[in-house]
Amino acid sequence: SILGVFLLLFAFFSIQADAFLTTENLVNVGRQIAPTIIVATMMTLVITTGQIDLSVGSIIGMTASALALLIQTGSAVFGLAATLIIGVAAGLIQGILAAYGKLPAFIVTLAGLIALRGVALLITQGYSTPITIEWLLWIGQGKFLGLYIPTWIALATVVLGWYLFTRTRFGRYVVAVGSNTEALRRSGVNVKRIQASVLMLTGLFAGIAGVVIAARLATGSSNSGTLFELEVITAVVLGGTSLLGGRGSVVGTLIGALTLGIIANGLVLLKVDVFWVPITQGVILIIAMLLNQSAVDRFQKRKA
Repeated sequence: SILGVFLLLFAFFSIQADAFLTTENLVNVGRQIAPTIIVATMMTLVITTGQIDLSVGSIIGMTASALALLIQTGSAVFGLAATLIIGVAAGLIQGILAAYGKLPAFIVTLAGLIALRGVALLITQGYSTPITIEWLLWIGQGKFLGLYIPTWIALATVVLGWYLFTRTRFGRYVVAVGSNTEALRRSGVNVKRIQASVLMLTGLFAGIAGVVIAARLATGSSNSGTLFELEVITAVVLGGTSLLGGRGSVVGTLIGALTLGIIANGLVLLKVDVFWVPITQGVILIIAMLLNQSAVDRFQKRKA
């Protein structure tokens, strides 16, 4: 169904906005939506396990700020590696608290959303830090075979996420955790490790998205990623992943993210007030959740 919505919107904006169908505009849409795709791909695994990660936007802000500060005080390679480790650590700590501390992931990552944004503000004192390293800027601004590097990173993430989700034992365990946790535990699988691992993955890929955004803007800002979690969760839910867990689709998430991307781009090209974009995304999220719940109700009736 989301593919149908995407094609309808694509056709609508192609007709209504002359610049929409140009190669330059479509390539730019790919670059703009790339961070969402990167994080949403791994968020698909998190939500499929029946959890949710609200901290991804704050991790982006923290890692973007950390990258800009670290490369000023030492090696750029070290700064990049340390930034990704920070993202992994943030996700892993939250995963351990949620899985082994027996706390709801919603509460843990909500606390992370607040605390990690505070860390970003603390280390930057609210100021942006410029990035001037050429090869780092290439990560966010460079091109290869006509597409921007962030787009290639996003596509690689989708391939990796699809492979993990559909072709590995880990992916089968992810689905099983969301559909029947107790049965999986009784079969001898370490369920807590799976729950912690998926949150660690979102931390890592939120860190990658933070690097991409900082490199694209040539600055590390503590304000990067504000409300980013809304867009990511919307893309995942639009793609058909159940908020109750047990069902998900990485390809669906990709289409959901692209749908959000062309909505934002198309509204701008039609000269609609930019403040309507988050309003539209919020409405779309509610509609997607209603459709999601309707599908769950139909499934339960057939099962009964």
